[in-house]
Formats: sequence, C-alpha cells, structure tokens
Amino acid sequence: MSNPSPQPQPSAPLSAADDRQWGSLAHILGILGIVPALVIWLIFKDRGSFTDTEGKEALNFQITLLAADLLGYILVFVGIGFIILPVVFVARIVFSIIAFLKAKDGHNYRYPFAVRLIK
Repeated sequence: MSNPSPQPQPSAPLSAADDRQWGSLAHILGILGIVPALVIWLIFKDRGSFTDTEGKEALNFQITLLAADLLGYILVFVGIGFIILPVVFVARIVFSIIAFLKAKDGHNYRYPFAVRLIK
C-alpha cells in the first residue's frame, strides 16, 4: 500500500501591510527593468489583490518601456534613437517613483501611458 503524496498547500494570504509593500515594490523595482515586476507579480498575485493589481500595472508599464527601448535601439541608426532612449530612461525612473509613492499609501496607480497586455 503506497502513501499518497502530500498535496501542495496554497500560500497564506498577505497581510494588508505586506500586500501594500509588495505592490509598491513592484513599481519602484521597475527602475531595474521588467524582471522584478514580473517576479513579484507571479509570486504574489494570488496572495494579495493589491499586489495583483499593482503588479500587473507595473508589468504592463515595463513591457511598454521595453518596446520603446527596443524601438530606440533600432532607431539609433537614423539618429532619433539618441532622443528616445534618454526619454524612456527618465520616464522609467520618474513614473516608477510616482507609482511607488502612491502605492505605498495604498492607492492604486495607473500609468499615463502603458499598453495593458496583462488584464
């Protein structure tokens, strides 16, 4: 007779403070690129509704900026990329900080421009 293998248990829901913390970290760590927002959202999306919402928003913004970065690198060869790349860099920092400041206080933040691929 074989023992049934133990089933994985769902992770405990995040406390309200932890939910706000991870949701806001998804925004501020976006300064480093798309990976932190993706990792935070994938790990905590089912454990906190605020982190799910803010993680998706941060991830969508980072996807938009990644596309703009790629376009900028392509357009370097015709000169306009040298304008696009610094603008994207500054936008990544400024909007990530604004979003972090709103999210840490428990307010949802919507970036003024982002392709919302993840719903």
